[in-house]
Amino acid sequence: MLCKTIPSTRDPVRAACLIVPIDKEGNSFTPQIPLDEQARNWIIEVAKRGDLGKSNGACLWAPLATEPASSKAKAAAKADRRTSLANRQKSTATSLKTHRVLLVRLVSEADKAAPSEKAYVDACKAVAKQLDEADISSAVSLLQAALPSDKDLAWASSRLVLACREQQYRFDVFKREASKQTKASAGKGLQHLFLAVDPRKSASVDTAIAHAMALANGMDLTKDLGNTPPNICTPEFLAEKALALSKSHKIQVQVLERRQMQALGMGALLAVAQGSTQTPRLVVMQYQGSKTKQAPIVLVGKGITFDTGGISIKPAGGMDEMKFDMCGAASVFGAIKAIAEMKLPLHVIGVVPAAENMPDGNATRPGDIVNTMSGQTVEILNTDAEGRLILCDALSYCERFKPDTVIDIATLTGACVVALGAVHSGLFSPDDALADELLKAGRQSTDTCWRMPVEDAYQEGLKSNFADMANVGGREGGAITAACFLARFTKSFRWAHLDIAGTAWRGGGAKGASARPVPLLVEFLKTRAGL
Repeated sequence: MLCKTIPSTRDPVRAACLIVPIDKEGNSFTPQIPLDEQARNWIIEVAKRGDLGKSNGACLWAPLATEPASSKAKAAAKADRRTSLANRQKSTATSLKTHRVLLVRLVSEADKAAPSEKAYVDACKAVAKQLDEADISSAVSLLQAALPSDKDLAWASSRLVLACREQQYRFDVFKREASKQTKASAGKGLQHLFLAVDPRKSASVDTAIAHAMALANGMDLTKDLGNTPPNICTPEFLAEKALALSKSHKIQVQVLERRQMQALGMGALLAVAQGSTQTPRLVVMQYQGSKTKQAPIVLVGKGITFDTGGISIKPAGGMDEMKFDMCGAASVFGAIKAIAEMKLPLHVIGVVPAAENMPDGNATRPGDIVNTMSGQTVEILNTDAEGRLILCDALSYCERFKPDTVIDIATLTGACVVALGAVHSGLFSPDDALADELLKAGRQSTDTCWRMPVEDAYQEGLKSNFADMANVGGREGGAITAACFLARFTKSFRWAHLDIAGTAWRGGGAKGASARPVPLLVEFLKTRAGL
């Protein structure tokens, strides 16, 4: 999809449709509809008649080739049926050459003239769906004229771009017929999206569009990795994907295998992997976009490519979704790709501990004690609490980078799903300033998180009679004790933990990876870069 700005008051553009936002009173949010007066009047008349509906995001296709609704316009049309709208537009320098208009209802908050942020985002999604279903190849949007009161034009424009890219995403490579159709339809669908903006603001909007496209590319990669079946997406597969990424972007990659991890003392990570025939990997991706020497920001992503639970085996129902247990790793891949395409002036390192958790005769048993890279020992009471075991060694490995900040991302606990559902990712950090940065990035990107406590009082649940700590702390506060476990390995740097167990993928009919929290991470990094 090609996306760019166009001046809202200059030369006409030929497109398949025009997107016009309509308020709750039936008026357009912008008086500068780039159509002739007759067409503009007819659009407003249709909107006010009630055909559009009253709910936010309601859409109505208005084919301009039909006779206008007003009696005066009808009479004019009957006098010369051969005169098309396209011909009438030739007399107007600011007219748009199109045959269809998509009207979109945007309902404002009760006491405000502007729509809410949520209303605007929902409208973008509704528009994207309409364009996709109607197989529209090109569109000019005026939707961004309906700004939420606390957002700017760049933000509004990027939301529409992201919504359209989200709608276009498909993962059907393993469906023979669907795959054939995808190849046959390559180049169809929305190919050109034009955003009509004030020429004085076009530079900032163009930058926002470019960043949105880069973010969408990163999100697509995250989804692809998450959706790939576990017989293909193995630790070795993730390592190969990292190496492929290094060839197309400014990224250095190092892959550590079992022998190297043994030499480093990564007993916890290796314990998780020992029941699988798939050998573990520790993937390190370095993006150096800064011209000055700076302490890196490190993203650590949980990469359990399939999680049976090990000896503490999971119920069979829904176990197929455990291929998504590497979505933390996938989000690191996506964030690294996005910022590399944006060319952010930052030093960012992605660390992905990758393993498969299986229950064979070599698998770790409940009651086993392992040595971690930090020197601390862990009694494994539940082999299904494996994510924190691979993460703790990866977090210890991060010390060598002398990082400014470390953020780990993991589908870590069902307890976080119970607490927050699929709305917010769980945020844990003892650092108030870092937590505030991430909360703000979540709000700005509409990829929200909710702060949870990380307090010493919860550490009591991790006591073990036989080791320095246990790997679980009971049912109560399960997401918190998991974060407290990780906190024991982060004493030398600023750290935050994102539990994305409820947000990383969708179930049911919409089953698939969501690419969250890539937007949050990228927004956080953009802010760190001063953008």
